Amino acid sequence: ITGYGDSPSAEMVVTAQGRVAFLEHVLQELGMQRPVLISPSMSGRFALPFLLAQGDRLSGFVPIAPVGTKDYTAEQYQQVQTPTLILYGDRDTGLAPQALQNLQHLPEHRVVVLPGAGHACYLDKPEDFHRALLAFLRQLK
Repeated sequence: ITGYGDSPSAEMVVTAQGRVAFLEHVLQELGMQRPVLISPSMSGRFALPFLLAQGDRLSGFVPIAPVGTKDYTAEQYQQVQTPTLILYGDRDTGLAPQALQNLQHLPEHRVVVLPGAGHACYLDKPEDFHRALLAFLRQLK
């Protein structure tokens, strides 16, 4: 099955390697140089393998309780030098604690917890989310 126009086949995204290649393709097509990758929830299946394989191509990484963090080791995370803002809502008691437990091994990270926000903290507390995101973006080189 293919998408509209030049979309890659769905088979491409079955493996972590394929998802890395897919994200590479998207960034290349958009002409993006060293973007900040924001990864809420299910997008972790794409963002995390990309971060570990090609984190040096990113200016920053913002995981928001992404899935798949337990698929990688502390040692793998420790190799990543990408500045990271670990962001989540304090009412996300499912995925957020597990993601934090794994992502805290990233050496260049900071954590922001949004009070009163759930899993989709950017929807629950958009002003707080944007404030934290903009502060992170401002301090990137």
